[in-house]
Amino acid sequence: MKNISWDEFKTVELRAGTVIKVEDFPEARKPAWIITVDFGSRIGIKKTSAQITDLYSPKELLGRQIIAVVNFPPRQIGPFMSEFLLTGFYRKDGAVVMAVPEREVPDGAELS
Repeated sequence: MKNISWDEFKTVELRAGTVIKVEDFPEARKPAWIITVDFGSRIGIKKTSAQITDLYSPKELLGRQIIAVVNFPPRQIGPFMSEFLLTGFYRKDGAVVMAVPEREVPDGAELS
């Protein structure tokens, strides 16, 4: 494990947002959803793809808050441009458990 400085950590924008849309992503190599999230008025609405289909249905995701890295440059994933990284933890079976706020916070709230 590499140690980082506080200044390095402060450059990572970990923000809360609310899932407002979930779509199929049939072009993905592994099963994935295209997820649209509202990060509040300062950051706005952004999209990403996430391989979380094992544990989460579109119905379960809508309206949930997530934690994401919002200051990565956009990344091309097949025909889709990802605008943020949804955070989560891999289980032993390979499924991803999302990192989420324990209670509701304002969209765009920064992890501190």
